[in-house]
Amino acid sequence: MHTEIAVRFGLSEEAPHLKQALTHPSFANEQRGEADNQRLEFLGDAVLGLCASELLYERFPDADEGSLTRLRARLVNAEALANWARDNDVAEALLLGRGAESSGLRGSTNVLADAVEALVAATYLDAGLGAARKACESILVPQLEQMDAGETRDPKSELQERVQAVRSDTPRYDVVDSGGPAHDRWFEVSARVGPREIGRGRGRSKRAAEFAAARAALSDPSWVEKVEP
Repeated sequence: MHTEIAVRFGLSEEAPHLKQALTHPSFANEQRGEADNQRLEFLGDAVLGLCASELLYERFPDADEGSLTRLRARLVNAEALANWARDNDVAEALLLGRGAESSGLRGSTNVLADAVEALVAATYLDAGLGAARKACESILVPQLEQMDAGETRDPKSELQERVQAVRSDTPRYDVVDSGGPAHDRWFEVSARVGPREIGRGRGRSKRAAEFAAARAALSDPSWVEKVEP
């Protein structure tokens, strides 16, 4: 599993900081001499922020500082990073202590987001800024492709609010198809309320596909008729 993660981040399996990036503090506490990923997380957060800022600056040349700041907050947040980690098998590669494992921390949003940041830092330290930029692009671009500079909220939140104004229910998102090689996966997602589909979208991560499905629903006024009680 470390090999697959190394490939995704452009590293060799022997990269000096790879194991550390995947080592949760609970494991380091149980294994004397092991370094955990907290310091790497600190550095990776800064590298991700830089790369996200560069990508947004280039993609939205007319956006002002406030808009860019809001977009960056949506692009680089714990939930987004954790969803990428889930889609790319990071959880399975983590080294956790026995207590953390039994309490279900392997699937924790914060634990997964921290690991992604640590992996970015490992790439920066072991392969340089150019490799780190490529790693960040693989994480951020699928989300970036679903963003609009004029959006103040993500489309899933917007759709949920509108659906709940019509009926007491929450949209769900089902993966209906997927494909592509491991390094370039795509997903197709159906947004549904009750038994009815109200939108469908495709993206390079499950999250991006869910956003596309929500955006498709919002762009079709007839979805209201489909969800009315």
